[in-house]
Amino acid sequence: MKIPVVKNILEANERISEENRKLFQKENVAVINLMSSPGSGKTSLLEWTIDAVKDRIRMAVIEGDIQSTRDAERILNKGVPAVQINTEGACHLDGNMIRDTLSNFDLSALDLLVVENVGNLVCPAEFEVGEDHKVTILSVTEGEDKPEKYPLMFHESSVVLINKIDLLPYVDCDVGYVRDICLKINPNLEIFEVSCKTGEGLDGWAEWLLKQVKK
Repeated sequence: MKIPVVKNILEANERISEENRKLFQKENVAVINLMSSPGSGKTSLLEWTIDAVKDRIRMAVIEGDIQSTRDAERILNKGVPAVQINTEGACHLDGNMIRDTLSNFDLSALDLLVVENVGNLVCPAEFEVGEDHKVTILSVTEGEDKPEKYPLMFHESSVVLINKIDLLPYVDCDVGYVRDICLKINPNLEIFEVSCKTGEGLDGWAEWLLKQVKK
């Protein structure tokens, strides 16, 4: 049972996130909440995704990080609108933070909004932002035990991307085991084994993403 102050924070966030969701639905914008631990490849995945889909859909990105604007600058260099949220120590984005950035975008001119959450395998899973889907990236360099240690992240996600498979010859990670544990936690997961370095497996991810865009 959550202590009252935590329960109140979560309930307040749920209300704001639902308001965000209704606005996104009104404007016909699909929203993805992209989550992972630090260094698993979120921004690299976004750069590849932009190149793959920018001629077919209109997209924007909200970047979440504790400090710096480096990730937003990488997205802007790809020609996609981006806003950086620096949380100044908070380990996740929340509905209120997202709401405060929306005036920077013309939502009527977007098909897809991707929220790149703060690198963390705990907090982001509990705080909705108004998204349609949560997507988790897990790199093979993190080890195969992460789904068991942080099950909520995988339970709440629609997609898991097992990234950096190009490094499998050099690390001790059984991808089959990772898949089995992920599906045990959430049998409805879509799982893609990918490499943002070589592009392997990413076409399947792009096709899934395009299907989420609201016509």
